[in-house]
Amino acid sequence: MKSGKGDIFQKETKYYRGKLSGGYIQWQRKPETYKSYPSSPKIKLEAPQDQGGMSLWEAIKRRRSIRSFRDESMKKSELSQLLWASQGITKKSMGYELRSTPSAGALYPVETYLIILGVEGIQPGVYHYDVKNHELEELRTGDFGSQIAKASLDQDFVAEAAVVFIWTAIFERSKWKYGERAYRYVYLDAGHIAQNLALAAISLGMGTCQVAALYDDEVNRIIDVDGVEESVLYMTVVGRP
Repeated sequence: MKSGKGDIFQKETKYYRGKLSGGYIQWQRKPETYKSYPSSPKIKLEAPQDQGGMSLWEAIKRRRSIRSFRDESMKKSELSQLLWASQGITKKSMGYELRSTPSAGALYPVETYLIILGVEGIQPGVYHYDVKNHELEELRTGDFGSQIAKASLDQDFVAEAAVVFIWTAIFERSKWKYGERAYRYVYLDAGHIAQNLALAAISLGMGTCQVAALYDDEVNRIIDVDGVEESVLYMTVVGRP
């Protein structure tokens, strides 16, 4: 059978005992951990809650992919909770700011963008999550529901959600240390983030659907990333089932 691109990638990025590349890590080449938009308007988010709520086991049992949502807005405090659960800083240790989800080498290459369609107190539009300061950065306002639905292989239910979470990777954050193997890790990181979000949403009485069927560069244009150094990986829609 002829090998496809995916087969070649899997083979070429394998680790073999005794054949790992050597050398010192060049710490001076380490990219910045955080992306921000200094000139964008900021929206401060409420402090997340880390006590009480639904048990983890109940949330796991209830998790399902939801593709039908009520026309009901999400609370700003709920959005804060979802962002913290999926990528928020939970501990500072030995010079690292550790997050709610694991990342290879604690390099955190994944960025979070939001298409807000229905959140109380926040205008619809495109936003970026500033992890370090736990706040939103307003990139563009307006109704982007139909655009993001079309970019999601014309899946209309995407536009019915309250919020669309879009995850990108800044690949060099991982590549400077792991080389081509980094491409495996960024997708694993995105999966960890999406699962935390799904469970957090269930505990708040909401539903999610994870979306990997998308026209990459159409999504990249909506959030204004270049598709090369930074590109979309994965999405999740969130709303009231």
